[in-house]
Amino acid sequence: MTHEKIIILDFGSQYTQLIARRVRELNIYCEIHPFNKIPSLNEDVKSVILSGSPFSVRDENCPLPNLEDIKGKIPILAVCYGAQFLAKINGGEVLPSKIREYGRANLSYVDDTSPLFYGVSKNSQVWMSHGDTISYLPEGFDIIASTKDVKVAAYKIQDETTYALQFHPEVYHSTDGKQILQNFLVDIAGCEQDWTSSSFVKDTVEELKKKIGTEKVVLGLSGGVDSTVAAVLLHKAIGENLYCIFVDNGLLRKNEFDSVLKQYHGMGLNVKGVDSKNRFYKALSGISDPEEKRKAIGNKFIDVFDDEANQIKDVVWLAQGTIYPDVIESVSTNGGPSATIKSHHNVGGLPDFMKLKIVEPLKTLFKDEVRRIGKSMGIDSELLARHPFPGPGLAIRILGDITVEKVRILQEVDHIFITSLKKNGLYNSVWQAGAIFLPVQSVGVMGDERTYENAVALRAVESTDGMTADWVHLPYEFLSNVSNEIINKVKGINRVVYDISSKPPATIEWE
Repeated sequence: MTHEKIIILDFGSQYTQLIARRVRELNIYCEIHPFNKIPSLNEDVKSVILSGSPFSVRDENCPLPNLEDIKGKIPILAVCYGAQFLAKINGGEVLPSKIREYGRANLSYVDDTSPLFYGVSKNSQVWMSHGDTISYLPEGFDIIASTKDVKVAAYKIQDETTYALQFHPEVYHSTDGKQILQNFLVDIAGCEQDWTSSSFVKDTVEELKKKIGTEKVVLGLSGGVDSTVAAVLLHKAIGENLYCIFVDNGLLRKNEFDSVLKQYHGMGLNVKGVDSKNRFYKALSGISDPEEKRKAIGNKFIDVFDDEANQIKDVVWLAQGTIYPDVIESVSTNGGPSATIKSHHNVGGLPDFMKLKIVEPLKTLFKDEVRRIGKSMGIDSELLARHPFPGPGLAIRILGDITVEKVRILQEVDHIFITSLKKNGLYNSVWQAGAIFLPVQSVGVMGDERTYENAVALRAVESTDGMTADWVHLPYEFLSNVSNEIINKVKGINRVVYDISSKPPATIEWE
């Protein structure tokens, strides 16, 4: 079954993914595409949303999409940069604001006859984030909302279902933002709101059956949410023709290999556990550079995986748990090469020698959607609530070179931290937590002896999809107890620090 969809044209805004999330929350399917790679529009596309941008429409190299096949033909909602762009190219004027308008504002005027603002009252709080202002609108453009400082807070183009907002309805600070988006998508664009977890599972299982038929699929399980949900979806579609491989790379959490393998067998999955610790330790020997470590692990995983896949006769497909943020982060919005923040272990394909076709059943989903899909298929809630864990495992939480002893120490520290979060009812309010082994030794005193041992950093962040994150304000008493337990029980550690950086500018992982 094909679902109606919304296309979001991305001009590079930090909020573009948030627009997509809000649309999905309304049970409407949407896709993000770079502004200069507009997909062909068919009858399934109900409307187009133009995102904000870090650019100014006055910049020489600002994004200039060609909208001739869209504008006036299907409903458009232009947000921030999108609103300024439409005003300027149609003969309006956009000038630098005297004061950069950033933060909360209130609507001082609302056109209560506009379907976009149905149920939105005067004084409703909105979120502004722009350095330019639309100083006047072209003929045929009507103002439908204003704030005290921004006369053109929203407008509509006459004789078109084209609407524009100078503020961001997608952020939580815009208190009626969800209502405005619903008004546009449901009442103006006529969306059905039929994209649900159960419909996704039904449609995906049908698609997988058609695509794969009786062919065999191999999938590398990681113990995480994404690969697990991908495995269960595929198992529903093709049963025993799915061959799962769970590799112990020696960089998992304490006891994780045995406990997760047992859990997978209990779910009825056709899974084989492979102990390859020593192969990975050997491949990592002497490597300190973070990107080199990732590459060494990725290459060794492919070697191990290829060895195991070759033992299965007539495998045609490789399944991956790639999710939407992986895909988006690997696509440039400006047509040039994207800055590589880190290598994504799920994006970029396989070496030629593996010669397998790729199937990615989750590549249109955000992380919270993956969890909802998993829940609708009856996957154990404890497994679905697991924090994200990096593909390279503890290797990128050990700064510097990897040794068996450092891995052992970090596994013990991590185990104390994660177990304490669970015991104190804090685990589920944290998006991701872990410990980092620092290449730092410091002086300490234990009993009457002076020590010179290692330091670890604890990290706990809150987020919705990992694209942005803030540090969690864990209680001081909790941190104190965890620190004492680590220093008392883990030989080799005499100092614990807590990381209070947010993303951006920091990343969640240290490497």
